[in-house]
Amino acid sequence: MPTPTAKISATVITGFLGAGKTTLIRSLLQNPGGRKLALIINEFGDVGVDGAVLKGCGEAACPEDRVIELANGCLCCTVADDFVPALQTLLKRADPPDHIIIETSGLALPKPLVRAFTWPAVRSRATVDGVVAVVAADAVAEGRFAPNAEALARQKAAMEAGDATVEHETPVQEVFEDQVLCADLILVSKIDLVDEVGLTAVADTVRALRPNAPPLVRVAHGDVDPDVLLGLSAAAEADLDARISHHDNEEEHDHDDFTSFVVDLPPQADPEALARRLAEVAQRFGILRLKGFVDVPSKPMRLLVQGVGARIQTSYDRLWAPDEARRSRLVVIGETGLDRTAIEATLAN
Repeated sequence: MPTPTAKISATVITGFLGAGKTTLIRSLLQNPGGRKLALIINEFGDVGVDGAVLKGCGEAACPEDRVIELANGCLCCTVADDFVPALQTLLKRADPPDHIIIETSGLALPKPLVRAFTWPAVRSRATVDGVVAVVAADAVAEGRFAPNAEALARQKAAMEAGDATVEHETPVQEVFEDQVLCADLILVSKIDLVDEVGLTAVADTVRALRPNAPPLVRVAHGDVDPDVLLGLSAAAEADLDARISHHDNEEEHDHDDFTSFVVDLPPQADPEALARRLAEVAQRFGILRLKGFVDVPSKPMRLLVQGVGARIQTSYDRLWAPDEARRSRLVVIGETGLDRTAIEATLAN
């Protein structure tokens, strides 16, 4: 346990939408290595799906009163208003945690959060033990972030030279690059979804972007030894200049390239049919992320829906509480211009 004068370590877990951050943290809560943890969870959307999944799943290591959920936004845009106050709340506790886990939204840039640890209100109490970037093997292998490794390397070189005219094929690629470039540890997740050729392509893509990247750790189902994830002692806030970002010269940052909304559905009697319909809708409209909870009338448990692109997964995560409204709500995330009206109409049919 930290002494009253010791700094509390914090780990920033970043990664694009659907990379597997919540699965990783859930695994960590179930095996914390004897640590008392606290969580700050951020989501891009009005429904706190990740927080609802994590709360209570590791009660001994992280009871619900040490979980702070910040929904509907990205912490990198609201550092002063949301992130620092949340961090201070945990630091001022009479029984402070041994380690703070910060799960960013899939669209957040990690560097502004690391910079917050240099603020006078924080720097004497906490340090960034490390920034962990979770990289989805299937997404990278399929070229969703960087279709051309050589072009990626050229863009990286131009960034280092301070070329403000560097253009990127998609906003998705830009967010992905900022997350990888800030990381002290890179976890390649969902390795069960690709073969060895795909994993080699992932490594090539990351190395093209960051030749000096730390070793890539392969992960399936979020299963990582906590001593690999925690205890990096990076003090990341001390070398901000070495962590390149596309937004280093911006006074303010926003996420105008992305949009999010919630779709309310009626109860669903056939989860498999729902999954097929969601996959079709995601494919048709270019949805990046779908997640939420669904009421299946014949089941006492709520159905958790997780979608990355057209890949939809469903599972029953817990019983509906006696006083809980059995609602079916899905968060939809995509690039700006997503046709909300058409998506809602299609899902309603």
